[in-house]
Amino acid sequence: MAVHYVEETLDNGLKIVGEIDASSASAAAGFFVRSGARDEPRELMGISHFLEHLVFKGNDDRSGEEIDEAFDELGVNHNAWTNHEITAFHVHGLPDVLEPALSVLASIMRPALREPDIDDEREVVIEEIAMYEDQPFWQLWERAAEVYFGDHPMGYRVLGTAETVGSMSPEAIRLWHADRYGADNTVLALSGRVDFDHIVSVVDRLCGEWNRTGATRELHELSHSESEFTIQSDRVTAAYVLGIAPAPALQDANRHAAAILNWVLGRGDGSRLHWSLVDIGDAEEARSEYEGHDRCGQAVSWAVCDPDRVDHVESVMRTEHDALADSLTEEDLSMARAMLRTAVTLHGELPAGRMQRLGQMQTTLGRYIPLEDELASINAVTLETVRGVAETWPTQPLVMGRMIPKATSSPSI
Repeated sequence: MAVHYVEETLDNGLKIVGEIDASSASAAAGFFVRSGARDEPRELMGISHFLEHLVFKGNDDRSGEEIDEAFDELGVNHNAWTNHEITAFHVHGLPDVLEPALSVLASIMRPALREPDIDDEREVVIEEIAMYEDQPFWQLWERAAEVYFGDHPMGYRVLGTAETVGSMSPEAIRLWHADRYGADNTVLALSGRVDFDHIVSVVDRLCGEWNRTGATRELHELSHSESEFTIQSDRVTAAYVLGIAPAPALQDANRHAAAILNWVLGRGDGSRLHWSLVDIGDAEEARSEYEGHDRCGQAVSWAVCDPDRVDHVESVMRTEHDALADSLTEEDLSMARAMLRTAVTLHGELPAGRMQRLGQMQTTLGRYIPLEDELASINAVTLETVRGVAETWPTQPLVMGRMIPKATSSPSI
């Protein structure tokens, strides 16, 4: 029996969607909350990620330890993540334990948010922030995003800062949860061997009393300007170069062409940046990729090299960006399409991957695109389409940042 799509919406607005495969050996489920860094005020930067942590600290029914034990006893994989647009909580296991696993998952979506738990987890999150701040590439990326997005909250840090997380009051966190975790701002995605009608009745019992809050996403106006910057650090011995350029949004029909364009530029051993920098030993790594978001997107390219070669590496990167559109060939297109099709297919091969794809799609786009239709759209991309995207959305970075060892003189820019 082929995979088939079903959906249902509860009276309180909770949307339940599923890709059902009766032949699958497993089942997956995930709650996707339309809440991320781009929805936060600057003074609460990081609150969505903080709440992701706090959800696992327990509620009136279970402590944090009992939640972990319950998932372990069922033998399911469980996890959560936060990005600029979504906070997700998910499980993947055998079909016969999906219902009890979903019961635990649904219950933790309404955490107690006790002040001692908040204070304890605050220190954990601040330590996580410090850990990422020790990673050179992460520092450069966050600074480049702040410069590129300016005042737009897409430039906010998903983890927040030690200052914002450290100053969040329990009351602010509870209010944020009460608003953003509304039933009508949440999607439950299911995949694999699932009795959909039965699970809908179970979810109605578990979540039917969740409030409808009317939470919405404010779509701030985006504007960008050209900028370059250099960070000198005594924590690095290599040089890092990273650039960001505008690209189509997830809603744009040209998103697959943008992905293919950046695949040709820097997504593997056959890419332009690999042959011009990595293969000849001028850089340790050089890549480019397209990132699509709700109503916006970006093309990000970067390289890691010896500090003495940073001027040369950046010059080669800019040359490859400029030459990309005119140098595209049918062979490039065929290779990139094949690689993109493979990546999309492999991601959706298991119920866990399909559940992730389905949840993110419904939370961001609000509609269903079958995997087969997405693959057909990739196949339909022509060389003319890719060249058109390259003309409309040049990959040449508007913002270019460097991180170099402190002992190295900063080049004039």
